[in-house]
Amino acid sequence: MSAPLYQLKAEFFKTLGHPVRIRVLEMLSEREHAVSEMLPIVGVEPAHLSQQLAVLRRANLVTNRREGSAVYYSLTSPHVAELLRVARTILSGVLAGQAELLADLQEGS
Repeated sequence: MSAPLYQLKAEFFKTLGHPVRIRVLEMLSEREHAVSEMLPIVGVEPAHLSQQLAVLRRANLVTNRREGSAVYYSLTSPHVAELLRVARTILSGVLAGQAELLADLQEGS
């Protein structure tokens, strides 16, 4: 018997639940990147980046190809980039609401 959909969704979001993985997916939303390009931007040790990329590969969110000694990564689906855009929109709304609440509190309302 397969897992319920809500359980699969929870596992999917757990996969996304790491700042390095989110940063990598955001970069790959723009275009394909070589690991060597990602390292200085993400700012983690090569072994840590490799570990996070492996998690994303196992989840089938990214794919890779080798060109000489360089390894390039890209998203497996444009829907991943769309999901990140939607998350940004939701967070913008939440933060705007918090800013309004903070302003109200500071005014003493």
